[in-house]
Amino acid sequence: MIRPGSRVRMHVRLCLDDGTVADDTRADGDEPVTFTVGAGELLPSLETVVMGLATGDRHTVTLPPEQAYGFASPRAVQTLPHDDFPPDLALAEGLIVGFDTPTGEQIPGLIRRIGEDGVTVDFNHPLAGQAVTVTVEILAVDPP
Repeated sequence: MIRPGSRVRMHVRLCLDDGTVADDTRADGDEPVTFTVGAGELLPSLETVVMGLATGDRHTVTLPPEQAYGFASPRAVQTLPHDDFPPDLALAEGLIVGFDTPTGEQIPGLIRRIGEDGVTVDFNHPLAGQAVTVTVEILAVDPP
C-alpha cells in the first residue's frame, strides 16, 4: 500500500475536458513514472490521489486547475530582447525554447510573438488553467 516514503512505479494518462490526451506513458511508449512519495517529484495533489493504492490498482480522478497546474499568470509572459536568443536559433511563433534559470534548471518557454520590440515568451505550464483527468495504474510499490 502506498504511503509516505514509498517508491512507486506507475503509468499515468492525462486528459483534458475535451477528451484530448495530453500525456499517456503507456500509449507514448514512455517509461512508467517512478517517484518517491513526499520527495516533491510529483504534483502534491497527484501524490494524494495515489496514497493508499496498491500494486495493480487503477484510479481516475479529475483535478481542477488549482490542484493540477494552476492558472495562467500574466507575470509568466515576458518580452525578451532578441539578443537573449542564440543567433543561429530560427525563432518562430509556437516554438518551445529551453531557458536556464539561475539555479541551473532548464524551463520551457513558448514563443507567442516575435516583434521589433522583442520576443514574447510564455512561461506558464501548457496545461495551466485547465482541469485534468488523471488515470493512474500502479505497477509496483516499494515500502519506505
